[in-house]
Amino acid sequence: MRVVSLFVFIVGVMMYNSMSYGQTAVSSNTIAVFDLGYALEGTWAHPREVKRAWDHAHTLATLQGVVNRESPRLYTYFVKNGQHDIDRYWWSKYRTEGAWLAGRDTVVYPDIVSLIGAFRNDIGGVVVYDPAVPATSNVASAVAGAERLIAVRYDPEAGSLYHQLVKTGPRLPVKVWLVKKDGKPLFTGSGTISGTSRPSSGSAKNDAYRWFIEHYLKKGKCNTAFGAYYIDQHWMTDPTRINRNHHTLSNHDYFVSKNAFFFDLSPWADEPATDDPKQRLGTDLETLKEFLLLAYQQNGNGNTFTHIGGFPPWAFKYTQHAGGKHDDVPTEWEYSRIISAYNAFKDADAIGYGALANASFWQHYPLKDSYPQQRVTDEELVERGYLTADGKLVENGKEYLVFYVGDYDAASWLSQTTPTLWDDPNRGKVPLMWCISPVLAQRAPMVMEYRWLSATPNDYFAAADNGAGYLMPGMLQAPRDVSGLPDATQQWAAHNIPYYKQWGLSITGFVIDGEAPGLNEAGLDAYARFSPDGIVPQKVPLTLLHGKMPVFRSDEDVNQEDPAVAAQIIVNRVDKRPLRFHWFRNILKSPTWYVQVVDEIRDRNPNIELLDGATFFALYRKYLENTPDAAKGLWPEN
Repeated sequence: MRVVSLFVFIVGVMMYNSMSYGQTAVSSNTIAVFDLGYALEGTWAHPREVKRAWDHAHTLATLQGVVNRESPRLYTYFVKNGQHDIDRYWWSKYRTEGAWLAGRDTVVYPDIVSLIGAFRNDIGGVVVYDPAVPATSNVASAVAGAERLIAVRYDPEAGSLYHQLVKTGPRLPVKVWLVKKDGKPLFTGSGTISGTSRPSSGSAKNDAYRWFIEHYLKKGKCNTAFGAYYIDQHWMTDPTRINRNHHTLSNHDYFVSKNAFFFDLSPWADEPATDDPKQRLGTDLETLKEFLLLAYQQNGNGNTFTHIGGFPPWAFKYTQHAGGKHDDVPTEWEYSRIISAYNAFKDADAIGYGALANASFWQHYPLKDSYPQQRVTDEELVERGYLTADGKLVENGKEYLVFYVGDYDAASWLSQTTPTLWDDPNRGKVPLMWCISPVLAQRAPMVMEYRWLSATPNDYFAAADNGAGYLMPGMLQAPRDVSGLPDATQQWAAHNIPYYKQWGLSITGFVIDGEAPGLNEAGLDAYARFSPDGIVPQKVPLTLLHGKMPVFRSDEDVNQEDPAVAAQIIVNRVDKRPLRFHWFRNILKSPTWYVQVVDEIRDRNPNIELLDGATFFALYRKYLENTPDAAKGLWPEN
């Protein structure tokens, strides 16, 4: 009996060790599930709690990026929007009978060490980074993608994830050190950058990125079609400043899976980066431009645009919030201006709803070849009483209104707002032009399809700023400031055409020009190729018909919470404008809000009529065709 008991004990220990340290691998047909929600909990009063939240989220994201690269194998619960558990929402939707994940076997792992152990055969080891040089956390994510490693922060303290994975437990091999083995910095901002013949930039932060450029980017070991702009370890200095998930580490998984380059750099040339104030003026910007130029060159001289996830971490760095001299929106626009000059666009995971998990998993969701939308015909407009039989606008005293329903230029915002805004029971009661960047289908294909397939007849889709990705198209036009590269307007058209075709788009609801030049003939020609039914830039005449494409200058943002206040602003603006066509931009407003605003507008001016996007731009085109001066942009300014 004693022998049998001993045998059972030994077998039990062997089974435990096998599960914990990866000898029992996750099968290719099984989905591993892990709940990271604990990394959002606690008081975070002690630095140890903050480090744990960071370390577990970062290592898990890099693990996901590696193991989900070829197929969907690891899913995590992490992102929440108020009372909505976003990752469970999408998981549940696609686990129903007949859905994509129906019937798939799953294994739930109780802790991160056992999870990593189960995938030990799928990873090559660890890249260890330096807590004293914040930039090394981003470099670690990039190295993880290039070498199929997981990123772990150096921390020899007992109980740390480094201690659990490297010093004890599975004792994963360290394949790349971004810190010396004794914990001293590898990047010091002096001498020569480690492992290269390149002189130091004078900044440890920039030396880390330039080390990656020398060892990976220049050697073609990185996929320059993808970049990632997410905050580095600096986040741990003030983790409760905004949403707890806004270290945005969960967003890394997709870009690790794509073998992207990562960075967190200031776009400003006129002041040092606020997180590195002793650097030589413009050092961050020089490094950013080097990344972008190499990406441009390796992407067929811009034939492939660089898809950059993320957004300037304005609450933490590079703005007045962090002791800089620039405000938030100018920083957003300057960053956009810089990347646009190198044929790069952003998938703008901005603060507020910027966290996104599982994109490396969902990228494998099978989409249809096309999701068509019906275009409005002249016959329909005549039948509905908008046009006369000879194609002129009916003089009915109506003022025509369209809302830019945004901002959906980020996969994170699109995903997080689906249960809170799209699922509003009042959706469909008034016509809305939902403006969504079609490039978001790269990271959130299931969200895109769900919205398209569940749309009502009153839900019309147009592209968000500024097409299939947020860049400033004026920076594509020769002569190009910042980069001096050749004109890229037709490359931009070629990039957009397949996205617009797949999603049935023909209107671009807003074109942000910011501090970039406005669209010239080449820029307008490019948009006419993929957005023939209309565009809404900032820097154009009040009215314009470019060939057959109607061009409408953007007007006011209306985002007041009180529907009565918003309605009064709209009515006042309509009264002042010489046109009978009116466009207003709204950010993350619910269908209930729109229903209330429309009711308030009707009470104040019953001649204002809200139209869907297709009808609005079709009527506007007819107006331009019958009003030569307006078509030429000669309408008086207002």
